[in-house]
Amino acid sequence: MFSLLLAGADALAIAVLTLALYYPRHKRRDLLASYLAVNVGVLAVAAALAETSVNVGLGLGLFGVLAIIRLRSAELGQHEIAYYFASLALGLIGGLAAPMGWVAVALMAAIVAVMAAADIGGAARRGRPQMVVLAGLVPAGAELERQLEALFGERPVSYAVRKLDAVRSETAVTVRLAGGPAKAPGAGRGR
Repeated sequence: MFSLLLAGADALAIAVLTLALYYPRHKRRDLLASYLAVNVGVLAVAAALAETSVNVGLGLGLFGVLAIIRLRSAELGQHEIAYYFASLALGLIGGLAAPMGWVAVALMAAIVAVMAAADIGGAARRGRPQMVVLAGLVPAGAELERQLEALFGERPVSYAVRKLDAVRSETAVTVRLAGGPAKAPGAGRGR
């Protein structure tokens, strides 16, 4: 049975998750629209499945397939994938958990609270990844590490070569630095 209470709680939870937490911090309108659309779509289909005799497992399997297709279509960071799963979970709870009543509302609040703590808390500020593009083809190794250290003024905690472009003669690298948000390229160590 569909619950207007849970639909309202879902609308409030996804608004807080996307408009109050995600967008002010990450500023990606394209993903903001995706999170909202995924949530509303999942809520609608879950509510429809709850009202029919169709096997709920079939419906959830379809959601899984759609999520995999969407998540593989673009390179996303782990925090962006977490927001996708939070949006999916909120929609599923809103559409399927009518018998749970206020417990479902509490679960929604818990999802939003965990995302707020994880993304705004200290853990999210430390070691945040940054994408850089270097001139020339520099495969992983000591030379790449040297260039990254010279660029940021500190040794990277980790890095991953994302693309070696022989046509443009450039290397795209995702870098994670220990000292918090990455310093501006070319910034040396301060005294």
